[in-house]
Amino acid sequence: MTRRRRRRSGGDHEEHADERWLLTYADLITLLMALFMVLFSMSVVNKSKLASLQESLHNAFSPHVIPGGNAIKRTGGDAQTKSLKPQSNATDHRLSKQAKEDRQLERLKAEVDRETAKLGMASKVNTRVTRRGLVIDILTDNLLFDSGAAQVKPAGMELLDHLAPVLRRQSSHEVDVEGHTDSVPVRGSAYPSNWELSTARASAVVRALIAMRMRPGRLTATGRAYLDPTSSNRTPQGRARNRRVEIVLPRHGA
Repeated sequence: MTRRRRRRSGGDHEEHADERWLLTYADLITLLMALFMVLFSMSVVNKSKLASLQESLHNAFSPHVIPGGNAIKRTGGDAQTKSLKPQSNATDHRLSKQAKEDRQLERLKAEVDRETAKLGMASKVNTRVTRRGLVIDILTDNLLFDSGAAQVKPAGMELLDHLAPVLRRQSSHEVDVEGHTDSVPVRGSAYPSNWELSTARASAVVRALIAMRMRPGRLTATGRAYLDPTSSNRTPQGRARNRRVEIVLPRHGA
């Protein structure tokens, strides 16, 4: 009896050892179940989060973000074109105003040229319309001043007397008078350098124009010495062209 019980007991133990694969199988099933649950949870859409995402995307790409977006959407860009019209009109107005001023300066240039031609001084006076405005270039030698001097000669006074009425009629423009010299240092003159000489010459022209009933508030006198040459200072001819007085009518707003 004892042997049988032990044998059966041993037999029962051997049967349980052969069924250990059930534990592995159960673990596998458990893992598979966990995997399917994760997959299922990933496939389920969170409606509240989806609605929030849709609202965010709508706000981000909504035409209200850019002013006029709805109008562009409805009209295919007409509203955008209309919004650019004020700027275009302002540009056109500025260009039209500039063109009008160009015509005015060209007419003034023609008047000055006629007056200098009457006096036979066209070779001494050069006029041009530039970005600055109307520039009247008057050579000083044997016309406005003696060498190293700043007293206007009679021929220069006659020229200014013909130019003053033309300048008076253009009362909307300021009048800048600039004195210019060559690069040769001043010698044997009452002025220690070209700076004092060029400034004194510009001031002399301003005083002459005031005496010819030009309004003083329109006038300025500036000495530029040798800083703004129009020709090379290496030749006598070039230095003669650099000794000049410029009467400038600046553009409006310049």
